[in-house]
Amino acid sequence: MRNDLIVDAHGVHAWYGSSHVLLGVDLQIARGQTFGLLGRNGMGKSTLIRTLLGHVAQRDGQIHLFGQDASHLQPHQVARLGVAYVPEGRGVFPNLSVRENLVMAARRGRDGRMDWPYERVLETFPRLGERVAQLGGQLSGGEQQMLSIGRALMTHPELIVLDEATEGLAPLIVADIWRVIGEIRASGIATLIVDRDYRKVLARSDQALVLQKGRVVLHGASGELAGNPALSAYLGV
Repeated sequence: MRNDLIVDAHGVHAWYGSSHVLLGVDLQIARGQTFGLLGRNGMGKSTLIRTLLGHVAQRDGQIHLFGQDASHLQPHQVARLGVAYVPEGRGVFPNLSVRENLVMAARRGRDGRMDWPYERVLETFPRLGERVAQLGGQLSGGEQQMLSIGRALMTHPELIVLDEATEGLAPLIVADIWRVIGEIRASGIATLIVDRDYRKVLARSDQALVLQKGRVVLHGASGELAGNPALSAYLGV
């Protein structure tokens, strides 16, 4: 096992009832690496994320996180290892203020680092700074997405997982989210990104893989995948 790997998963299978969704997926993410996860809707991207994070009960295969066997860990145990999850749908607490949503998640990183304190998050998302007293449920969709990312950063993770972080947002907000993803990458946090804009994913990631019906059909350096003629067929573009 490589010492620089945050995620080292082999032969991952997952089921929802009798539906076999993942069929032997391998995935490795190194420290500080930005990794893109691509595929059409229903190909298993979110299921792979949820399986790695312990949200799918029916799973099989080997999953190691930070060198530890995480094959049977629960989501809260995975989070404590240093993994932050920004789910599709955002998951903010609607009856808590922006400040409360952020502060309730704050904790030191695995090595005691505090690179993303409350003040830095507000500097990164000025819109949130203007709305610290507002309830999460009163924010726009884009502001809720910023809040969800900011909350994840305040756990000082070594890996942040972004599932459709720009879905359904206005173009200006989308541009802002990608700006922040660039800042996260520059700060040395490893990132796993699922997003429909495959061009932006490939332009901003180091490695990527493509899922087709629960199997890995393409995998490699993002720059090489961007020029692969098979990519458009698998993504339906």
